[in-house]
Amino acid sequence: MKKIFFILSIIIISFLSLPILKLIFNIPISTYLETIKDKEVISSIILTMKVSFFAVLFVLLTGLPLAYLIARYEFKGKSLIESIIDIPTMIPHTAAGIALLFTFGKIFPIIDTTFGIMLAMMFLSAPYLINSAKEGFRKVDIKLENSARILGANPFWTFLKITIPNARKDIVNGMLLMWARGLGEFGAVVIIAYHPMVAPVLIYDRYTSFGLKYSAPVAAVMIIVSIFIFIIIRKINNSIK
Repeated sequence: MKKIFFILSIIIISFLSLPILKLIFNIPISTYLETIKDKEVISSIILTMKVSFFAVLFVLLTGLPLAYLIARYEFKGKSLIESIIDIPTMIPHTAAGIALLFTFGKIFPIIDTTFGIMLAMMFLSAPYLINSAKEGFRKVDIKLENSARILGANPFWTFLKITIPNARKDIVNGMLLMWARGLGEFGAVVIIAYHPMVAPVLIYDRYTSFGLKYSAPVAAVMIIVSIFIFIIIRKINNSIK
């Protein structure tokens, strides 16, 4: 059985990694140098990372209390709320973009704005952070929280000083997943804000305008930068006890 599992694992790992490796290593160094000198490419990558980061911060502020409530308490409608959190992961992203436009388009300036991009990223990637934090809170021994309260800490102080530090790894992993998911968001973003161009929209724009030759280097640079940052943050998170 072990041998079969090993072979099947090799197949799925190859399927997941080969397209990325093929893209990255099939592009000449000279093309990479030209790409990173392209101001439009760099500004779109920076914009993508920045907006996705702000989306993570907003969901961190609003989603952590929700994740804690779900993890710690039983209440009427809990299953419904958990289903609502998961809905964005199940619907087509273009449909999500239409829904956001339909709901917020006349209330907030979201069309062709960075705020609109952030809304799209936030809507579709928030479940990753909330669900990860929820699992992290469930792993925290409630006795630690009770001990802190017996010693005089109020519930909010206990949440900040006991619960969050003990669930930190899951929270950070959730933040990374949400941030990474936001980086790749295209369907909802392109419905709401074609401009300013985030990296996925720029890749699409160059592919439809100039073909694969001009879109592939942008995609490769975006992937390399994302992987680099992702690995660094995950290593730092894993190294902290």
